Amino acid sequence: MKILSIDQVREADQYTIKNEPIQSTDLMERAGTQCYKWIIKRSKKKQVFKIVVGPGNNGGDGLVLSRLLAGDGFQVEVIILRFTNKESDDFSHNLKRLRDQKKAKLTEIKDGDALPKFSEKEVIIDGIFGSGLTRPVKGFIGDVINAMNESNAMIIAIDMPSGLFADKSTKGTNSAILKADYTLSFQFPKKAFFFAENDECVGEWIILPIGLHKDFIQNVEAKDFYVLKKDVKGILHPRKKFSHKGTYGHAMLVSGSYGKMGAAVMAAKAAMRSGAGLVSCHLPKKGYQIMQTAASEVMTSIDRSEEIFSEVPDLSPYNIIGVGPGIGTSEQTANALKLLIQNAGIPMLFDADAINILAENKTWIPFIPKGSIFTPHPREFERLTTKADDDFHRNALQKEFSIKNSCYVVLKGAHTITSTPDGKCYFNSSGNPGMATGGSGDVLTGTILGLLAQGYTQIEACLLGVYLHGRAGDFASRKMGFESMIAGDIIEKLPKAFRELS
Repeated sequence: MKILSIDQVREADQYTIKNEPIQSTDLMERAGTQCYKWIIKRSKKKQVFKIVVGPGNNGGDGLVLSRLLAGDGFQVEVIILRFTNKESDDFSHNLKRLRDQKKAKLTEIKDGDALPKFSEKEVIIDGIFGSGLTRPVKGFIGDVINAMNESNAMIIAIDMPSGLFADKSTKGTNSAILKADYTLSFQFPKKAFFFAENDECVGEWIILPIGLHKDFIQNVEAKDFYVLKKDVKGILHPRKKFSHKGTYGHAMLVSGSYGKMGAAVMAAKAAMRSGAGLVSCHLPKKGYQIMQTAASEVMTSIDRSEEIFSEVPDLSPYNIIGVGPGIGTSEQTANALKLLIQNAGIPMLFDADAINILAENKTWIPFIPKGSIFTPHPREFERLTTKADDDFHRNALQKEFSIKNSCYVVLKGAHTITSTPDGKCYFNSSGNPGMATGGSGDVLTGTILGLLAQGYTQIEACLLGVYLHGRAGDFASRKMGFESMIAGDIIEKLPKAFRELS
């Protein structure tokens, strides 16, 4: 699914109006009707609604919703905030229809009037600004938004929580921002929905279709995408009857050190569960028995060192190399990583301590094979680049890093983001908070590595691997709950995630 900028969404609206064709008021009717349908399915008949609107098109959506709720017998009060003398034409049209209906209570408030009163027994609907906001919200409107937030009522935002920017960070602006429990957005998710800094304001977001023109959606150029099940289902390669283990590649995983062998075990197991024909793990000597006992399907390459990665093995048998889980950051290991980069000759997968070593030796990065993959968490990524001012800035740094170094970056988080050498970003849809546990990242590394071994392209392995990893976590959470999940539970559910797509 494409993630469009607000300017592109406006273009989609205008294209639909011109080419369907349809009146703008009818498109607004669709938006308000979709909100109405979603809300009434979750409302008791005696529910009281307070719908707070501004005089623009977001307010117009709120007026359509108000008329439909009032017409269905709900008690509705519409609070119109008169912070300007102007009204959009579609707002005026729907205000007249609401007044003519004579079923909803209408209250108009301007600067200097007493603030509206809100009760926790009401449902508050926000239709003040939506996605058209261009500057921080302060003063009279900010006071109204703060009163809404303090009410303890359920709050539903139409399109966007008022006060929040869609395409840039609101962090540090001192803007008053609505804290919605639910955000009902239209046709496309907003980029702001995918970042942690906005979570308490957006709440749970839902995308409602309003019939924007399919030709525009198909042809509009997007740089950001939301990866859904239907997007990855077509990536999965069916297995052929006469295939054998050699058909599905041989992965080399350089991982583990004294006290961190669990990372090697989990990554290796995940690589096997993800379909690699063969997996070999290069380990320090003290890891040999651990790996052979914990994952008997995994072959081993033994380092001369008892406790760390210190030498590069013969790389000729392998069609993909992954390095990093649990290797530590000692000087010997750093030197070995440098030699590994110099001798690999093929794109590699870098995770965890391999990324931390590169962060301390940034001059090595230009020598990394083009098309390689990095799988950092946000702290590791900032060590690799620079400290980000906010989530939007970090996303820009991620794109810049991928373009500059012709690589893929899988930035781990609630919506793990994959950036590509052509500057595109893919936000993942699967996963849950139970996956915030030690070893989860090692499982992701192994999952992507196992797919790469089989011949999946880098972008296919990243998108499919991230989705499967999250989906396995979803299945695990149903059995274990968020608090009790461990990384091994994710590996255990990988087969179910694969079956769902096949």
